[in-house]
Amino acid sequence: MLSVLGCIVYENNLYLVFLAAIVCLLGSTVFLRLVQRTENTGGVHRIGWQFLAAVAGGGSVWATHFVGMLAFEPQAPVSFDPVITVLSLVVAMVGLFVSLIIGNLRRGRVHAAVAGAFCGLSFAGMHYLGMFAYRVVGLVEWRMDYVVASILLTVVFTAAARALSWKVRKPKPFFAAVGLLVLAIIGLHFTGMTAFRVTPMTGVFPRVDSQAIMALALAIAVVAMIIVGMGAASYLIDTKVREESKAQLHHMAAHDPLTGLPNRACFRDYLENVLDVAEGDGSQVGVIAIDLNRFKEVNDTLGHAAGDEVLKTLAQRLDQSLEQGEFIARLGGDEFAAVRTFVDKEEMTAFGDKLASLFSLPMKVVGMTTAVGASMGAAVWPTDAAEPDELLNNADLAMYHAKHGLLETLCFYDADIASEVRERRQLAEDLRLALENDELEVHYQVQMALDGEHIHGYEALLRWHHPEKGSISPAVFIPIAEENGLIGPVGAWVLRRSCRDASHWLPPYRVAVNVSAVQFMDANLPNLVQEVLLETGLSPDRLELELTETALIKDQARSLHIMRQIKALGVGIALDDFGTGYSSLGTLRTFPFDKIKLDKSFIDDVGQDRQSKAIIRAILALGKSLDIPVLAEGIETSEQMELLRAEGCDEGQGFLLGRPSPNSALAGQGGPKQRKNEEAA
Repeated sequence: MLSVLGCIVYENNLYLVFLAAIVCLLGSTVFLRLVQRTENTGGVHRIGWQFLAAVAGGGSVWATHFVGMLAFEPQAPVSFDPVITVLSLVVAMVGLFVSLIIGNLRRGRVHAAVAGAFCGLSFAGMHYLGMFAYRVVGLVEWRMDYVVASILLTVVFTAAARALSWKVRKPKPFFAAVGLLVLAIIGLHFTGMTAFRVTPMTGVFPRVDSQAIMALALAIAVVAMIIVGMGAASYLIDTKVREESKAQLHHMAAHDPLTGLPNRACFRDYLENVLDVAEGDGSQVGVIAIDLNRFKEVNDTLGHAAGDEVLKTLAQRLDQSLEQGEFIARLGGDEFAAVRTFVDKEEMTAFGDKLASLFSLPMKVVGMTTAVGASMGAAVWPTDAAEPDELLNNADLAMYHAKHGLLETLCFYDADIASEVRERRQLAEDLRLALENDELEVHYQVQMALDGEHIHGYEALLRWHHPEKGSISPAVFIPIAEENGLIGPVGAWVLRRSCRDASHWLPPYRVAVNVSAVQFMDANLPNLVQEVLLETGLSPDRLELELTETALIKDQARSLHIMRQIKALGVGIALDDFGTGYSSLGTLRTFPFDKIKLDKSFIDDVGQDRQSKAIIRAILALGKSLDIPVLAEGIETSEQMELLRAEGCDEGQGFLLGRPSPNSALAGQGGPKQRKNEEAA
């Protein structure tokens, strides 16, 4: 050890020794960083990083050795064999490249140590090949014990450095590994130089030009630093790209790709963090569940591209309006959720009012102005729930209550709301099961001519007898079916059952079937009607579909196209509940109706309300002028019947004429008999 220190201090230019140490330190740091990058990549990228690490590491080790050789002062003229010198550089780089390939054949710290040992051997090969390129005028002898010690030292320390740096991210073990690698390289060189003994020959020789030696050493160091710098730059650029890619992937994982708003996962994380903070400072946290009210209409009438544009416009508005402590995310589809910390509940109400105004603002979409509005429900922590999932679920319950009540202001959760919404959800599930198990029924109410009281047909009315709750009104379960996406299957079932029943009636009376606004906007409705008619064998002129005006005004062009397709099949179409809602004369002029159904509300008040009587008279006159028959609904007294007859009403329907009854009971009420094959069945 003292011999090595003596060699360094007394036989070397200490400035060049220091320069070699700097090259070695920087080169070792960059080399190990590049080696770590090879451990975290694969395929062609790994080979590229291995090559770059071998060039940077081999170049810096060779430069350390060469500058160290130039620092050695043997008191005799020296020169270098250029071929062997260059060959020593090649040995260093190729040896490192092979060691890196070995290190990546199998994963693990032990295998990294084995690769490090091979790396140390390549350093030793480079060093001693470089020593053979060293030409000195004098007698040279080698101390083999130091040669062996130098090789063992570099193999052990390099193996330890590779094992210590394998898969580490903390700075302390990494820089400890750098220190071990520096010791391996410096120890190899100076222990090897201690083994190299030179006895100068007597005689007159040219003096060694120390300035030229210094310039050559600096040039080699600069070239080595350029190589190392290229490796460092590549590492830093790749690290920056990786960080940006990771940040981008994290943003993509946490944000909705369409709107750029945080997604459900991000919302969940944010809510958990906010609740942790609120638990410490005593504030409250409100969660608002939001569902757009007329978004489906935009999609159905203007297309999905327009729907996407609506969502992006709303997201931009919401994002720009957020203040400190406010957060909003898109959970999926047309569902959003917002979070706000507050002390006074009025702050939460004001936040809800702000959101409601943003959702209700008109916007331009594909050249048209539209506004969607939203139903919003809020739940407050810790009053309404203790856990994030429960809090959001209770906000959902309040939102569904607001949607059912057609509210566009913030509705706060309470126990009564939860009970009502859960009951509606349970009814929706029960209705789904009833449809699957064929537990629904169709009753028929007679429609008669008022002049001679002969039967024109029957209206099909859906009935549901719940096994536990008893009979449930269509006014209750039809909206539930619409809210839960069941109206299509339910409507198709009613149409199919009604047509099948009517196909066996004698005489062959007409059957009228109600079609909801949601069902009518389905472009597949004409195909369904045709399919059912072919399946049941019912003549098209015996089927009449009843529509309300609200089913038509959402998209008149689309509604007219669907209606014409149905009319082309030979099926009749009646305008139901006329006199309520819009009751636009333009509707009667635009759409080819076969019948107008006068709403029951006018018939109820006809004896006491002069206005109702005037409206009835006007509608009947309108029907005659347009040559469209008018049917009055809800006839329950003889006085109503006589008045309608006097006013020239064509048809009537109501309890006075006949109550809704199952198909099997119609024959006993003077209605149609069943065909013999149906009776036998």
